[in-house]
Parts: sequence; structure tokens; C-alpha cells
Amino acid sequence: MPRKPKNDISGWINLDKPVGISSNDALMVVKRALNFPKIGHAGTLDPLASGILPIALGEATKLVPYMVEDDKSYLFTVTWGEQRTTDDAEGEVIATSDNRPTAEQITAALPAFTGTIEQIPPIFSAIKVDGKRSYELARAGEAVELKPRPVEIYEFHLIESTKDTATFRCICGKGTYVRSLARDLAEQLGTKAYISRLIRESVGPFALNNAISLDFFRETSDKATLESNVLPVEAVLDDVPVVPLTVQEAMRVRNGNKITFVARPDVERLVKAGLSPKARMLELALLSHNGKALAIADVEGVEIQPLRVFNL
Repeated sequence: MPRKPKNDISGWINLDKPVGISSNDALMVVKRALNFPKIGHAGTLDPLASGILPIALGEATKLVPYMVEDDKSYLFTVTWGEQRTTDDAEGEVIATSDNRPTAEQITAALPAFTGTIEQIPPIFSAIKVDGKRSYELARAGEAVELKPRPVEIYEFHLIESTKDTATFRCICGKGTYVRSLARDLAEQLGTKAYISRLIRESVGPFALNNAISLDFFRETSDKATLESNVLPVEAVLDDVPVVPLTVQEAMRVRNGNKITFVARPDVERLVKAGLSPKARMLELALLSHNGKALAIADVEGVEIQPLRVFNL
């Protein structure tokens, strides 16, 4: 019996990943439900975490490197009194403390963790060390030393405090490890802690209020119903200027060629899109033709260089 052809659908799934499943396993559920399209995800969530996992289908996979650059927001709970190998509930206890910070002490400590801060990632992370993942080395019992690196914490608020736990919400930039944030905050407060609950509430334009559950893909077999929840490829570029192209310009872009706007009406097209043709700076733009996404491009002045061309 011949195998059914793969689905060539392109776009995004705003997936709400549940606790207890890895990001790759969640991705495979979606892949099987949609008849094995080309697929990828933007930003791994640990099995003990839940929340937004953007899934890219088909041509949208070309935008994954841009999607992982987006800001993220998290709601998380820390449990005071224990430090664990993984900095979350999965790890083994390696240190304890009887100290329990008050809500006032916690709130007073938060400004030191807002803005640009230096952060050492957890040793149980996917960062590569000498060609191997840090978590692989840590699980093998090898000593892992990761260097601190700058991350951006835009907002960090205490939501609720009890004797043994505290719940926070933070909005942060790329590369931030919330597990490290909890670990370092505890050290600042003279205690130990690990994350006992973690929910990613948003990634760029994707948020929980319109996310699709994984059970939907497990339980739905109707192709049209499944595909009706796929967002357009350009959904992750909602804040990027859009430059409409002529037929001739679109042909050049499809071949990966640079185009230059010389005539005044063409330059005015850039201005109308919100770009700065007189500025000598790189700006990201979405190129379109007949209302359909064509490519993302670097725009410098009046020169447009395609970066990723979509076959839609």
C-alpha cells in the first residue's frame, strides 16, 4: 500500500504544551495529526513546564531563527528551602536552608534582577560544551562549568507569597533561564530554592488565551478542522514593515537577487511601509506580492536583500 504524501501546509500552530511531555514529543503529536508536514518548534520547554510552544510548519520553519529572538513571559512558582541539581522539581536535593524570606524581603530584592543582568545557565541545559549538550555531561556525572552571560529581564513581579513558596511573573529576552533566575534570587535572599511550577504565557505574538491544546491534535481527525487552526506564515512578523512588490521585483526576489529602489514612487513605497530609505542602517522587512508573503529581507537605505524566500 503506497504511503500517503506528506502535507505541504505552511504556517504556525500556537500550541499549549502540557506538563509531562517533552517539546519534541509534543511536536510529533502535531506532526502525525497533520500527516507529517515539514515541522519544527521555536524554543524548547522542559517536560515539567507547560505553556506556549510555537510550532512551525512548512515554509514557516524558515522563520524559526527569528522567532526564538522574541521576548517571552513566564508565570512560575519557587519552593524555598531546597536547591536541586536541575534547579527544578526533577533533580536531586544538593543543599537545604531553613530560611524563609518574607514578601517584603522578596520584593526588595527584585530590582537587582531587572534590566540587563549576568546569568549562569543551569548545568542541565541544552547549551553546548566542547560539542556536547551540557545536560548530557551533567547526567554522565562530569563537572560542567558554564560562563555567565548577559540577559534582559524587562519585568519581574511577585504575584503571591506563602511561607514555603512564592509565585512570580517575568517578561524576559532571549536566552533567559527562569531556573537560574530562581536559583540566584534565592541566593540573594540567603536561602535555597527550586522551580516547582513553570508556565510560559507568551512568546512574541503568541499567548495562552488563543493557544491550542495538545489533546485537540490527539483527538481530532478531520483535516479541515485541524488546518483551520494554522496561522499564516507571516503571523510572527506582525510588527515588521511590509513592502509590496511588482511582478518584476517579485521575480528577482524569488531568485534570491537584491533589488534597489531608485525611482521616487518606489522610495515612497519604503517610506509608506515605515522604513527609512535615507538611513544607513539595516532594517528587517516582509516582502509581499499580490497580498501573499514572499520573503523576509534586510533593507539598507534603498537596497533590499532577500534573506529567506517563501515557496507559497
